[in-house]
Amino acid sequence: MGIVNVTPDSFSDGGRFADPDAALARAEALAEAGAVLIDIGGESTRPGAAPVDAAEETRRVVPVVVAVARRLPGVWVSVDTSKAIVARRALEAGARLVNDVTALGDPSMAEVLRDHNAPAVLMHKKGDPRTMQANPVYGDVAAEIAAFFEERLAYAAARGLPRSRFLLDPGLGFGKTTDHNVAILRRMDEFHRFGLPLLIGASRKSFIGRLLGGEATPLPPSEREEGSLAVHLWAAARGARVLRVHDVRATARALTLWRALAG
Repeated sequence: MGIVNVTPDSFSDGGRFADPDAALARAEALAEAGAVLIDIGGESTRPGAAPVDAAEETRRVVPVVVAVARRLPGVWVSVDTSKAIVARRALEAGARLVNDVTALGDPSMAEVLRDHNAPAVLMHKKGDPRTMQANPVYGDVAAEIAAFFEERLAYAAARGLPRSRFLLDPGLGFGKTTDHNVAILRRMDEFHRFGLPLLIGASRKSFIGRLLGGEATPLPPSEREEGSLAVHLWAAARGARVLRVHDVRATARALTLWRALAG
């Protein structure tokens, strides 16, 4: 899954693809490099990010969804949104998957998914982007995430959405310390009991910068690519089905070599 952020304040690419033409060119490059899904987001979810209203998010996202869906019919377009109205407009425009960081937190999201027969990613997070990294605390992080998935899947089923409609994302970096993220990656097998595809998105995240550069001097996003590759190979080896990444070409090549060695 290649990332296209059409926001002015992304932590990684800082608004480089906010223009629809630039976003389309980015999506084409990702597809050529090997992406089979393109995730288009119009609201930054980085720590400290301010919320964006639905009208502005729709204005940013929908033209890009239309352009990518038309230009790349063989690629699945995903919309990265937690707002039901934005998801509806994007699905009408050609998106085929909703990547929801609030896991159906919008009461109308289930209806949108039902109306469009669309699958979705359910992601775990603690708090909102403005506060989620302010000393998050868990008793047992993996167990709490698994319980969250169980509750969200039951919520969806009660609204006519079967489990088979969903992918699960433990939400690395969303209300987690470095130690929490490491524990999640080490215990990925505990999420396979749901029998659903796991999505892992570690690309350029701050815990990688801290592990490589130290808590006091973390590496900046531009220097986290090698660490991102290591985490994504680890996740793939433990059953992740979807990797949400910025550098598709490097990730695809690393996976090709890993698979050749694994036999």
